[in-house]
Amino acid sequence: MKTIRTVVLLSAAVTLAACSSMEQNASASSFSQEGFPAAVQVPAGNEVAMETVGKGTIWYECKAKTDAAGQFVWVFGGPDAGLWDRSGKSVGKYYGPPATWESNDGSKLTATQVAVAAAGAGNIPHQLVKANPAVGTGAMTGVTYIQRVATKGGIAPSSTCDAGKAGAKATVNYQADYIFWKAA
Repeated sequence: MKTIRTVVLLSAAVTLAACSSMEQNASASSFSQEGFPAAVQVPAGNEVAMETVGKGTIWYECKAKTDAAGQFVWVFGGPDAGLWDRSGKSVGKYYGPPATWESNDGSKLTATQVAVAAAGAGNIPHQLVKANPAVGTGAMTGVTYIQRVATKGGIAPSSTCDAGKAGAKATVNYQADYIFWKAA
């Protein structure tokens, strides 16, 4: 019985070590620029400064289409998400408008969209934004670009948006990895 328990424990330890190794390798390779469409790749001369996972909601508002009289559409309003590092520690938040990334150390920044690329049905697109200078000193200081990848959910609601719902707001859940880059 003792031998079986030892074998089971050793087997579990080996399995956990293998899983841990795979997670580290997946994490290291999952943000290789070769894996993303050219439009959302970060320009050469930058390096990863921080990897985060954003989890929260995106809100949309039902508005009249500007180029189609009598038609309505859900329009992106802004995010409300927490940011966590790879170990699960809270490191900041992402909110808007305007879209703002804020570190727990108080530094924060906004950014200008450079490009988007499809990320699969039901998911908000991958995105590359160029960071504006940070306010405050801390983790956001010197950030040049932010890449949104590995998105899950977040697309506009599927519910009806018409004249009767004009001005209505709806939220949807989403998750995405936000990779912060600084000049090398």
